Amino acid sequence: MNRVTLIATATMGLESIVAREVKDLGYEDVQVENGKVMFTADVSSIARANLWIRTADRIKIKVAEFKAFTFDELFEKTKALAWADYIPVNAEFPVIGRSVKSKLFSVSDCQAIVKKAVVESLKKKYKTTWFDETGPLYRIEVALHKDVATLTLDASGVGLHKRGYRSLHNQAPLKETMAAAMIMLTSWKEDRPLVDPFCGSGTIPIEAAMIGQNIAPGFNRDFASEKWSWIGKDIWDKARQEVEDLANYDQPLNILGTDIDHRSVELAKNNALEAGFGDLISFKQMQVRDFSHKDSYGIIIGNPPYGERLGEREEVEIMYKEMGQAFSSYDTWSVYMLTSNESFETIYGKKASKKRKLYNGNIKTDYYQFFGPRPPKQTT
Repeated sequence: MNRVTLIATATMGLESIVAREVKDLGYEDVQVENGKVMFTADVSSIARANLWIRTADRIKIKVAEFKAFTFDELFEKTKALAWADYIPVNAEFPVIGRSVKSKLFSVSDCQAIVKKAVVESLKKKYKTTWFDETGPLYRIEVALHKDVATLTLDASGVGLHKRGYRSLHNQAPLKETMAAAMIMLTSWKEDRPLVDPFCGSGTIPIEAAMIGQNIAPGFNRDFASEKWSWIGKDIWDKARQEVEDLANYDQPLNILGTDIDHRSVELAKNNALEAGFGDLISFKQMQVRDFSHKDSYGIIIGNPPYGERLGEREEVEIMYKEMGQAFSSYDTWSVYMLTSNESFETIYGKKASKKRKLYNGNIKTDYYQFFGPRPPKQTT
């Protein structure tokens, strides 16, 4: 197998960021659809996409796509595929599924039919009647949308937001993929200060450090497809060597995370230490109204409380107002805040330069962007 079509799944609103990352890896023929980015490349792209893409949820290999109006049609078309090209005789191959606006709406039935069809295909190839499924994981997904069935193999395993550094987190953690996207949607460069005044378990500062030093988000974890024999150890070894070669561990950074809760600050410190940034990122307990910084130009990124729970809204809106007052004297800084509060601009006291709709989990939010001026160019 020389070439594969990959699907990088994405949270709604982040598709363009994922597409930009795919193109930055050197891949072309990129197609963007709701919730996914597709591209075709050689087999090494499976390793590189998993290791490098910061904002995708997972990487899948597209096996086939076809119309399926009946269960018989789904079975026969699935059975006709060359599953043995992907799945070895000892593989574990569970089937998951979903169905939207399709005649075949019973997900459990679709899963069972695809599983049976794959088994029949493999039985013919391997000339056996039983599969122990004790080997590497090849998770199959059947996704039906408007009667079109897409069959994929999950090349990531655990979701890509699991970087491997956050063993502990607070009650409402921001996903690493969303944190990375929030940073990539700003004008931040590694030579400028970055502050997160609601750092929680430290996700935004840690993701910023990884971006600033060009450290691949997947450098510290494993992937399901690493055990797939048809990809090969050499491809993964080469991809991981590229990760090591391109990392810039000597890049100095000025990143600060603050939080009103001292337990969150300690948690963030421990997570930063686990990620290898214990000496690179500063954390301290502080209320947002007490914000101060000695630098003239910088970036403030935050995921503040939204006030979604009953009784919290008034307290949160007081904090938004105090935040606006605290940041008003830093008019050379750029501020980026993610919240579901539709009155944020009014309470904050300033109209955003730009807003972008994003989904934080299942919560519809706006990413409010207040642009400061560009810092003057350094003269030599």
